[in-house]
Amino acid sequence: MKTFHQHTLANGLRIIHEPSPTNVVYCGYIIAAGTRNEDEDDSGMAHFCEHMTFKGTERRRAWHIRNRLERVGGDLNAFTNKEITVFYATVQKEDFPRAVDLLSDIVFHSVYPQEEIDKEVEVIVDEIDSYNDSPAELIYDDFEEMLFRGHGLGRNILGKADRLREYKTADALRFTRKYYVPNNATFFVLGQVDFSKIVKQVEKHTAMLQRCELEKPLQPLPLYKADNMTCERDTHQAHVLMGNRGYSMDDDNRTALFLLNNILGGPGMNSLLNVSLREKHGLVYNVESNTFSYQDTGVWSIYFGCDESKVKQCQRLVSRELENLCSTPLSERTLSMAKKQLIGQILIAGDNFESYALALGKAFALTGRHRNVDQICEHIQAITAADLMRVAQDVFAPSHLTTLIYK
Repeated sequence: MKTFHQHTLANGLRIIHEPSPTNVVYCGYIIAAGTRNEDEDDSGMAHFCEHMTFKGTERRRAWHIRNRLERVGGDLNAFTNKEITVFYATVQKEDFPRAVDLLSDIVFHSVYPQEEIDKEVEVIVDEIDSYNDSPAELIYDDFEEMLFRGHGLGRNILGKADRLREYKTADALRFTRKYYVPNNATFFVLGQVDFSKIVKQVEKHTAMLQRCELEKPLQPLPLYKADNMTCERDTHQAHVLMGNRGYSMDDDNRTALFLLNNILGGPGMNSLLNVSLREKHGLVYNVESNTFSYQDTGVWSIYFGCDESKVKQCQRLVSRELENLCSTPLSERTLSMAKKQLIGQILIAGDNFESYALALGKAFALTGRHRNVDQICEHIQAITAADLMRVAQDVFAPSHLTTLIYK
């Protein structure tokens, strides 16, 4: 079984490391702040700050930030979701100190110059326009707004153009001084680096930072009520998303739903929905189901795009598959094959070191725990047909489903 190391600095910054056989190191900071942490008037603030963090620090200009790792063949990137903002780097092992220096500088010492904000905000607006032109992506945001009405988890990550154009340096500093603090951050590392050296490097660049008082109560979730909505949009085909709230990151049912989701509409061409809607009936080009966990809840959904006249037929076929999973336990042979398929997918995906490193950091940042691939596979093997049927009845029941249609 793989080992991992963890340590917490005096200022509260947590470090997690897992060795890997590659000479490339994947590392970064995860800040426990995302869209759900924004005030109601701060639409898009977390994502806005992610962009602006690259635009200058107390000792580096934007140009120096861009070139610091690229000149040695490394990569610097970031992303924001509903609960976290992540700044991460990929470098050769010998350039790890350079990566820690740069990442620590931009996360904790950015100055958010107004002249850079005025330019970059238009880049974000272009990103919003591009997103709005993609109904197959936009529908997921509108769907989560239905699942979590009036809550931060239902808020669009990118924000609104008019509000973004109003943001100033002081707004970015207000948000980051509250959340970009050591005891709200996790530094993750995947690679062949001695853990004592990792701690030494991170401590070197963050020792001057003080622990800050940070109240982080999760905003209570609104009461869930299944809903149906149809939106008129100028699209060539209908886009349909149906689903329910799922399980949180700490819920033991999460792994069973993960397996069930893979059987139903995972990436394999043998998934139940692909076989039914595409292979047998030729109704869709793409159909898939997804599950995603937050700290205190989750989202499970089915997406398909089809000719508008075929929506009802597709929905009936989807309902049939869901009803079968709710009412008929899988045979031992089918369950064994499903477990083997999912475990194979996980092991293959584990060879994508960047994705694995990000998952390592995210899990530790949000739950304080780390389950490596071996532990996840053991959990999957322990799932029974009765477990899957119970979860299906909880999540897939028709009375629990919310549906959103673009046409």
